[in-house]
Amino acid sequence: MVRQLTSSELSRRWPRLVGIVNVTADSFSDGGRFFAPADALAHARRLLAAGADVVELGPAASHPGAEPVTADEELRRLDPVLDQLVADGVPVSVDSCQPRTHRFAAARGAMFLNDIQGFPDPDRYAELADTGCRLIVMHSVQRHGPATKVRTEARTVLAAMERFFERRLAALQAAGVDRERLIIDPGLGYFLGATPEPSLAVLAELGAIRARFGVPIMVSPSRKSFLRAITGRALPDIGPASLAAELYAATHSVDFIRTHDVAALRDALTVLTALDRHAGASR
Repeated sequence: MVRQLTSSELSRRWPRLVGIVNVTADSFSDGGRFFAPADALAHARRLLAAGADVVELGPAASHPGAEPVTADEELRRLDPVLDQLVADGVPVSVDSCQPRTHRFAAARGAMFLNDIQGFPDPDRYAELADTGCRLIVMHSVQRHGPATKVRTEARTVLAAMERFFERRLAALQAAGVDRERLIIDPGLGYFLGATPEPSLAVLAELGAIRARFGVPIMVSPSRKSFLRAITGRALPDIGPASLAAELYAATHSVDFIRTHDVAALRDALTVLTALDRHAGASR
């Protein structure tokens, strides 16, 4: 009989799973279903029960056409949810590009800060060094603001991404951020361009990116536009395509996968582990 694997056994081999909780009214993926604090907390607990290692709270949408959100409003949305999860001992990431939100999240016990702009302000790097949070430095072709629909070439995107990470990681370290606290996210979907090719190129180069920079990588293919473009599926039916991209990433050098469907990904990784063990035992 094949026994069920524990979360710690899975995490030793596979990426850590970051469950997404959008505390927003206009998220592209869930349409504001978790905007109310009670709904957000309930969803976070479902993700944890399904096997999430980290819960990421997003107080503002970043898809093309997303409504701007003030820092005051981000803090209002985060306040009751973040405090309760931290009190429960949950590792929390906060996804924001606003300095006030970073300060608030760090002071309230968040373990990760995720910035879609990749922490663009060098005047803040000493402050970020003092927070103790792990920093998820994301690359995008926009550099500032939410994703936009722009046409790009895969080769150009890869070259620009390499230059971006070289400079940004060096600047953060020079300001006192320990390299062990840095995580990079190459971006996917509209953060790389309006067509699937740049996203496919980044996924194909994950091993080379890992070797080049030597820091943990996070990816988030879940429900992204490039998968909908490839498959022709609408958002409600994109789950299998998301899982395929996530499994590819899991077997190609990533350390964190940010996902909407933790249960599906954890089950898939459990089956892969069981298959690998069985194949090894029968050799």
